[in-house]
Amino acid sequence: MRATIWHNPRCSKSRETLAILNAEPGVEVDVIEYLKTPPSLADLSRLIGLAGLRPGEALRRSEPGAADLADAGQDDMLAAMARDPILIERPLVETAKGVRLCRPPEKVREIL
Repeated sequence: MRATIWHNPRCSKSRETLAILNAEPGVEVDVIEYLKTPPSLADLSRLIGLAGLRPGEALRRSEPGAADLADAGQDDMLAAMARDPILIERPLVETAKGVRLCRPPEKVREIL
């Protein structure tokens, strides 16, 4: 099985999720450091949709820029996350079984 993680190595939850993936037998992991290689607006929209989330649920509200989006619509939130990927809650993981926002990290097991 192949898994892709949109990873921030400075984030403990992202590191924990990556550790779970790496420990899982038969899982090949592709790591995308999304702050260096951000997803396009279309890819971000697809990932969030496949995770069953609305953009506001995938917004990292603890980031300073998120406060400016408090009254924004879902499309505006999505566009802001595509422009400034630090606003994307992490980590997102995709496998053939779906996409999960892995908070807590154990949620990744749902798609393994």
